[in-house]
Amino acid sequence: MSQDCFLIHYESAPKDFIFINTPKLLSSNSLSKLLTYIQSSAYVCFVANEKQVEIEPSAIERLVSIARQTNATFLYSDFYESKQEEIHIHKLIDCQEGSVRDDFDLGALYICRADIIINTLNEYSNLKYSTLYSIRLNAMRSGKVLHIPELLYTCRENDLRRSGEKQFDYVDPRNREVQIEMEQVCTQHLKNIGAFIDYHNIQTANDDGNFTVDVSVIIPVRNRVKTIADAVKSVLSQNFDGKFNVIVVDNHSTDGTTEVLTDFAKRDKRVIHIVPSRNDLQIGGCWMQAINDNRCGKYAIQLDSDDLYADETTISQVVAKFNTESCAMVIGSYSMVDFDLKPLPPYIIDHREWTNENGMNNALRINGLGAPRAFLTSLLRRNPLPNVSYGEDYAIGLRLSREFKIGRIFTPIYLCRRWNGNSDAALSIDKVNTNNYYKDSIRTIEIIARKNSNNDLHK
Repeated sequence: MSQDCFLIHYESAPKDFIFINTPKLLSSNSLSKLLTYIQSSAYVCFVANEKQVEIEPSAIERLVSIARQTNATFLYSDFYESKQEEIHIHKLIDCQEGSVRDDFDLGALYICRADIIINTLNEYSNLKYSTLYSIRLNAMRSGKVLHIPELLYTCRENDLRRSGEKQFDYVDPRNREVQIEMEQVCTQHLKNIGAFIDYHNIQTANDDGNFTVDVSVIIPVRNRVKTIADAVKSVLSQNFDGKFNVIVVDNHSTDGTTEVLTDFAKRDKRVIHIVPSRNDLQIGGCWMQAINDNRCGKYAIQLDSDDLYADETTISQVVAKFNTESCAMVIGSYSMVDFDLKPLPPYIIDHREWTNENGMNNALRINGLGAPRAFLTSLLRRNPLPNVSYGEDYAIGLRLSREFKIGRIFTPIYLCRRWNGNSDAALSIDKVNTNNYYKDSIRTIEIIARKNSNNDLHK
């Protein structure tokens, strides 16, 4: 039996139940060595680390009871989290059809029907890293994955990094081999449920509007007086052989941002300063305010109010990609820097997991697409961004990639500043859950739409 996977014996465990203590990245070979135990059991309980988890006395009986009553394929629960000698409640979110990302938080203890595991091992015999991921996806296909909103165990948390520091782990080049395998498992899942997009059906895109300028850089902003001037200057310094402007949608700032932008607009006619009449706009709504403005250009390129373009060629590189590949959307790569523009790990975020052949499918597995993002304005007018302040860009990226070609630039053309003022620098677990649940709902919508699209193709 391998060292990274072994049985834990609990005297109170049901007779048809086994425990497996396992790391997150479990190999199918390791799990196969326990097949004799699994075949003789009705359920298997995975424990992330026995030394870090304290299970409530009646927890297993509770999970088994619910599993038997509902015939659920997979169950997980909320828990107490011990962090730096303090105990917090760690809530999890419900698993929905769109919960296909490989970092979905199941906590440190969960159970699965044994037949699901056996079927998964029959389908995948050589996985090094994604066995648990493939088991969960199989459980989703085969029945109901249930979240139990009860505190059934206590887990010690050793990763004390803030949310803003954790979110880029999946694009760390050191994890590339893991990502490739995860992509294969996710792609097969999409094929199994009828949501896979064949790249042969992807179309090129053409503009069908009349525009007075070629490019508009769009910056939604609220209370970024420390950074907005730098952002606007990085646009105005662009060396582009065409007409461009920068549309800054100032969402009722109160810290002096409005005055800075008013001054810019007076001095340079390329700066268009808009203060919406509405008070209910989120980032997506601010984007659409700019997109629907008659001064918006043929191409709309994103710039966050605390970020910068890497140099004076960013716009030129994006437009060249549009022109050479007839894309609906172009996504660049960026460098991570601190407030003073000094490099930060993991340094370059290039999302090389995107390929022309499978990027539109793999996009459902990950939590972001990259930056800067640029669009054909005419397409956004027909497919508006949702009026939210998280995931709006991801939603439109998934929508467009279902049908149109997405162009990628894998060299850094953007500087992403990480500082304490970032909106995602240190999020609470409740906020992380809210964000993740929303993106999963976006994926759910997209998966349903892709199933319908595929059904239409085969009629």
